Amino acid sequence: MDPTTVFCPNLACPARGQTGQGNIGIHSRKDKRFLCPECHKTFSATKGTAFYRLRTAAETVTLVVTLLAHGCPPHAIVAACGFDERTVRRWMARGGGQGQAVQEHLVEQPRDLGQVQADEIRVKKQGGMVWMALAMMVRTRLWLAGEVSERRDMALMRGLIERVHRCALPRPLLVCTDGLSAYVRAVRETLRDPMHAGAQGRPRLRPWRNLCIAQVVKRYAQRCVVEVERRIVDGTPARVETLRRRSQGDGVIDTASIERLHATFRERLASLTRRGRALARHTLTLRHGMYLIGTIYNFCTPHESLRDVHPAVGVAGVARTPAMAAEITNHCWTVQELLSFHVPPSRWTPPKQRGRPSRALKRLVERWCS
Repeated sequence: MDPTTVFCPNLACPARGQTGQGNIGIHSRKDKRFLCPECHKTFSATKGTAFYRLRTAAETVTLVVTLLAHGCPPHAIVAACGFDERTVRRWMARGGGQGQAVQEHLVEQPRDLGQVQADEIRVKKQGGMVWMALAMMVRTRLWLAGEVSERRDMALMRGLIERVHRCALPRPLLVCTDGLSAYVRAVRETLRDPMHAGAQGRPRLRPWRNLCIAQVVKRYAQRCVVEVERRIVDGTPARVETLRRRSQGDGVIDTASIERLHATFRERLASLTRRGRALARHTLTLRHGMYLIGTIYNFCTPHESLRDVHPAVGVAGVARTPAMAAEITNHCWTVQELLSFHVPPSRWTPPKQRGRPSRALKRLVERWCS
């Protein structure tokens, strides 16, 4: 137990989320509990992780979640391990919630994306259909964002592009999608910055400079692709080709990377399988499965196309995960490391009040807000 790497999870504590400040002590080594002298609260070492308040061993939960994230049916785990099916479902929900927290904390950070590909999957649900929209960074194969909705409309596309906006710096960017017109409008209306002119009122929003949009439209006949049309909606052909070559290398404008990611999701989530009998019951369950599979793909699964090339001999070296290629982490995570990752809360902000602040409040602000 190392208190220097632990932070206080109490949202009412002014020291919440801060490590290495000497404010965490050990309360009980036997029960693995820490103490925060600032708010005088004790908390478990598993607080804020997928293992919090679980009686089952962490290794067993990790094994079950790993099987679920690689496509093993829950009823097979029930038959092999003897767990109740509701218990397995709850562990999957815990893993999905933990994956969403890790994704929002580590992946949804501004970086130079270069090229983003986006597409959606139609999912069979009891009593209807559900749409799952995904987006990825082509150069690092990093899964950026995902949204689930019962309708394939502007709200779904806008929610997806808003999450991509959190991951992107205002640099030259190429967005490749299919022929759905809602993508174009969502990209144009979301990837914008305020243009301050010195006048009063709300500033005018202007789209990013060097923002390029390309579409790949496929025409089918008897379930076979007979024609592929590539359109450049925004941007010049020279700029689009430059951005494509930087992130993709040789080739043409396509959505092959996101379609390959779709194949990974279809392989590991039964309700996404084409012509299968598994149906999605609840949208929330589908969202948990999406985040569980996506974060394990990002942090725990080496990608063959990202394998390093040794500079001296020119041969393939150590394989990297998409998170390693994006410089989010420097090693391949285990599933247990992902499930036990502590996501820090946002820093404490002093309360707004009238009049002069008290001396005690000034001391808190000086220590924890500086």
